[in-house]
Amino acid sequence: MSQTLGVKFNDYGQVYYFGSGPFVVREGQHVIVKTDQGMGLGKVILVRQAPKEMDDEDPEGHKAIYRLANEKDMEAVAENEALSKDAFKFCRACITTHKLGMKLVDVEVFFDRSKMVFYFTAPGRIDFRELIKDLVKEYRTRIELRQIGVRHETQMLGAIGNCGQMCCCRRFMRKFVPVTIKMAKEQNLFLNPTKISGICGRLLCCLSFEQQGYEEFHRMCPRVGKKYQTSLGQMKVLRSNFFKKSLSLLDENFEEQEVSIDEWNEIVNKPPSDEAKAEAKARAAAPQARRGGRRPMRPDSLGPQPGEPDLSELEDPPSPGEARPVRDDRKRRPRKDVPRKAEGPDASPEQTASAPEGDDADKSKRGRRPRRRRRRPTKK
Repeated sequence: MSQTLGVKFNDYGQVYYFGSGPFVVREGQHVIVKTDQGMGLGKVILVRQAPKEMDDEDPEGHKAIYRLANEKDMEAVAENEALSKDAFKFCRACITTHKLGMKLVDVEVFFDRSKMVFYFTAPGRIDFRELIKDLVKEYRTRIELRQIGVRHETQMLGAIGNCGQMCCCRRFMRKFVPVTIKMAKEQNLFLNPTKISGICGRLLCCLSFEQQGYEEFHRMCPRVGKKYQTSLGQMKVLRSNFFKKSLSLLDENFEEQEVSIDEWNEIVNKPPSDEAKAEAKARAAAPQARRGGRRPMRPDSLGPQPGEPDLSELEDPPSPGEARPVRDDRKRRPRKDVPRKAEGPDASPEQTASAPEGDDADKSKRGRRPRRRRRRPTKK
C-alpha cells in the first residue's frame, strides 16, 4: 500500500511530501530523496496511508523517495556536520580579516557535498567577493552566501521567548506572516515596544495567531462610544471584552451594565418595554437639582438670622445735624467750571446768563456734540 511521507531536512525547515513507492517506511526513519539541488537526506516525521484506488500511482502526484538511508549515509551526515562547524570558524576568521560588516549565522553542507550555503545577517549590502574566493579556494565546491532576516536568524539559532518557552518560530512555525501594529491595537494591548516585541526585536508572531478570532468578535460587536436604542432604554457602548464575549453599557441613569453578545442581539433596536417606560416617567416626574441659575445671596444681605445678634444696634447712632458719611467707590470725572445762573431778585446782570435767541440758538444746539459714554471694562 502506498504511503504519503512528510520529510524534513532540518529541525527548523519546512515539511516536504514524497511518496513511499515500493518501500514501507515508518515514522522516524531517514530516507534519501532527489531534490532540485541534488541528493538529500531527510527524516520522516509524518506517515499517511493513501487510498486503495491510488496504490498503482503516486499518491496525490508526489515524487517517490530514492531509497532508505543506511549506516554509511548516517556516517556521511556526521562528517558533513563536522565540516560545517570547521567552515563556520574559517568563515568568521575571513570576515574579521576582510573587516566586513556581517554576522555569520549558520553553515549548511549538502548531503553529497555538491554545495555549501553560508547564512548571514547584515544591515545593508555587503561586497563579499574576496570572501567567496577564500572559501572556494579552501573547500573546492560551490559556495553560496545567503542573507537572511532577524526572524530567520532566531529560527535557526533558537531562543527563549517572553512567555518562558521556546520561540514559536523554532518549535513549530515554518512560514512567517506579516505582523502589524494594527493587530496590537485591535487586541487592546499596551503599545509598549518591550511588551509586544519578541527576542528578535520584531513584533510578536503570536499576535497573528488570534487575529482572526478578534476580527470575528469585532464584527459581532457594536461600535464603541455610540448610543443605541434598546428595549431597556438608550444605551451607550463603553467597551467590549473578547475573553468574556460581553459588552459594558451605560444606561440613562449613568449606571454601568454588562451583557453578553447574545443578550445584546435580543435587546438592540427594539422599542422600550413597559418597565423602561415607567422608570423613565418616574425619573421625569422626580424633582431634579437645578444646574446653574442665580448665585445664593450673601448672608450679610439677609439681615440677622434667628438666634444671632443684630450688629446694627451696636453702632453709635448719629448725632442730630450730623450726616452719616456715605462711601462712594465710583470714580467721578472732574466737572468743568461752568458759570451758574444766578436766581433771585438780587442777581446782578453780570451773573445772569442770557440765552441766545433765534438762529443763534439753533446754531448753538446744532454745533454741540453729543457726549460719548465711557464703556466699562468687562469683568474676566
